[in-house]
Amino acid sequence: MIPPEVPLDDEELVTRAQAGDLEAYELLVARHTASAYRTAILLGAGADAEDMVQEAFVKGYRKLSRYRGDASFRSWLLAIVANETRNLHRSRDRRTGLVLRAARAAPYSEAAEDGAVDAALAGERRATLVQALRSLPERDREVIVCRYFLDLSEDETVAMLGWARGTVKSRTSRALVKLRGLLDVEELSRG
Repeated sequence: MIPPEVPLDDEELVTRAQAGDLEAYELLVARHTASAYRTAILLGAGADAEDMVQEAFVKGYRKLSRYRGDASFRSWLLAIVANETRNLHRSRDRRTGLVLRAARAAPYSEAAEDGAVDAALAGERRATLVQALRSLPERDREVIVCRYFLDLSEDETVAMLGWARGTVKSRTSRALVKLRGLLDVEELSRG
């Protein structure tokens, strides 16, 4: 009986890709495409998300020799996706919300499947959250998206955004306070 093949971890795949193994990089692409796409969507790339992800993987491949392993490959790659998305925003020369398109593209939550009333309430809550997130300054939105929508660890958020750990901690705290305040104001205006 042939033992099952053990999948290679990112570190080994990166080492192989840095040595010229294109197949290893293809495995990294396959492994991280979903989170890269989700990142682009949540950071506001919208219909350009696929292009942002493709460009990020191309740039990642070109810069692979500079990857030193200080952060996880995933964090390093998501930082490239975030930079590409920021560049997109600059080229559009307009302010956009971080998760508006993601909320439209995201499937309904499990709670919404429980019935028409639950679906309406879930949609209303999502719209309220999206509106509140859109009202936050860009850097506050970025840290909230990283920590709570992408579920990145503090270390991964530090690596992705290129901020100091203390900045990530303080900005997360302040952004959550602002977000709660915006949601409370919205709730009061409805009631």
